[in-house]
Amino acid sequence: MGITKIENSSRCHESDRKQPVLLVWGLVLLFAGFMSMPFLVPHCGVFALFGIVPLLMMERIVSLSGMRRGWVYHYSAFVLWNAATTFWVCNATIGGGLVAIFANALQMSLIFGLFRFSKKYFRGVLPYIFLAVAWIAWERWYFDAQISWPWLVLGNAFARNIQLVQWYEFTGHLGGSLWIWSVNLLLFGFLVSLSDGRWASVWNAKARIAYISALVIVPSVPMIFSKVMFGRYEETDAPLEVLILQPNIDPYNKFQAMSQSRQNEILLEQAAAALQDRKMSSDSAALPQLLAVAPETFTSDVVTGYVEDGRTFRTFRTFLQDYPGVSLLFGASSYTYYDGPSRPTVTARKIGDKWYDSHNSALIMDGSGRYGIFHKSKLVPAVEMTPYPAFFCKVDDMLGGVMGRCVGQDEISLLYCSPGAGETGSVPVGCAVCYESVYGEYFTGYVRKGAEVMTVITNDAWWKDTPGYRQHLSYASLRAIETRRDIARSANTGISAIINQKGEIVERTGWWEPAVIRGKVNLNDRVTFYVEHGDIAGRVSTFLFLLLLAALVIRICLRVRR
Repeated sequence: MGITKIENSSRCHESDRKQPVLLVWGLVLLFAGFMSMPFLVPHCGVFALFGIVPLLMMERIVSLSGMRRGWVYHYSAFVLWNAATTFWVCNATIGGGLVAIFANALQMSLIFGLFRFSKKYFRGVLPYIFLAVAWIAWERWYFDAQISWPWLVLGNAFARNIQLVQWYEFTGHLGGSLWIWSVNLLLFGFLVSLSDGRWASVWNAKARIAYISALVIVPSVPMIFSKVMFGRYEETDAPLEVLILQPNIDPYNKFQAMSQSRQNEILLEQAAAALQDRKMSSDSAALPQLLAVAPETFTSDVVTGYVEDGRTFRTFRTFLQDYPGVSLLFGASSYTYYDGPSRPTVTARKIGDKWYDSHNSALIMDGSGRYGIFHKSKLVPAVEMTPYPAFFCKVDDMLGGVMGRCVGQDEISLLYCSPGAGETGSVPVGCAVCYESVYGEYFTGYVRKGAEVMTVITNDAWWKDTPGYRQHLSYASLRAIETRRDIARSANTGISAIINQKGEIVERTGWWEPAVIRGKVNLNDRVTFYVEHGDIAGRVSTFLFLLLLAALVIRICLRVRR
């Protein structure tokens, strides 16, 4: 009889432990759904303000019920979130897409696991503060890591809710990450106090009023402040005419099925049709400067040191001679060649009796043949660059050279739009090449160098018709707010756009169609707080994380000694 009672009791306990499993998985799915909405559906950024709560509730249930292998649940939650929002990377490279999903989720999971571990040594709200600052510190570190994929930085959730985050000009998008964590932790704390009964039995009236006030103020005040800023912000009145070209050349065929000469014809036909009023005009002496912008990696016949000898460069120079005051900015796969039997750089590859390094570059030129060149620095890991090249280039050589080896510049430099007739000054232009427009603090470097207008050149067709190119476009709106610079964005297959200093997309093209935008952007030489002072939210969070991590280590050591 006694044994039977023990067995029944044991079964009851096992049953009790199995009960939360469906609830836990439901919360995992709820988290993934809520946090994916801002990146997939326009104007859904507010979901991020409560989207982390299900994850925190799941962790609390797992801890209180004594469920084992809790990491399975939070790792699964992060995998689902990454997969739902960035699955489109697999269209460009299946292996790279899977690595982006599972490795990025693993990093998120490690941070969450560190938080769970800290609960053994910290009490009250301290583990949750530790989680928030650790997450933001990781986001900031990720911007400078050689293997970097900061696509799902929490502050990016408001990229299509620009009226709510005009204050990014002070904090940058990591300020948005801090806001999201603050609101989520307040909501979670409120739910825990209700479930534990502390709200009614422990907290007095003043404490309840203070907490309710915080629940109202923290989510709403940044929104109200942003709405006021949005309504009052006045765009600078210093127009520059722009021509944005979208040739719509399939990137999967352009290197094999279409000659560079034919691609040049397509682009110049678009430009000629849009610039008919400027062609050797009788009033050409009065024509102001115009900046034409073409997509990333448009040509591959550029050799550094011999740029003027390239066929595309010579074709464009001949064309521009008929259009006074026009400068053309375009992307190029460019190359630097070296003589000698030994490898000159760790990244160099051999061709014949020479060595070469490749670059993803932006060039600007006018009809006189003056030009400037910039090499993209924030390169896509594996696809464009080999991370930690001193080691992995050797591995790549053994594999037959499967990874990209583009070489970027050590620091940002600007391109200059030549003056029009009767004008004396060139316009300093910043050009973010594709992936560089994801990096907020890096992007401010162009403005600190003196850029008065920004361009983004990209080729998003590798991802096909998926959310990827729409997400990429929306991130440019955040960069416009952070720097208060107009942006002229040229995308090979779309979406090309003009974005104003408030982050509004004022004119845009369609997807996968040849298109041209002729319009105006406004120059601006004012510097925002974020541009001048950088990522304060990220730096403060990093400091607090290191402080709390040191406290955690000390507590662990003290407990071990006991």
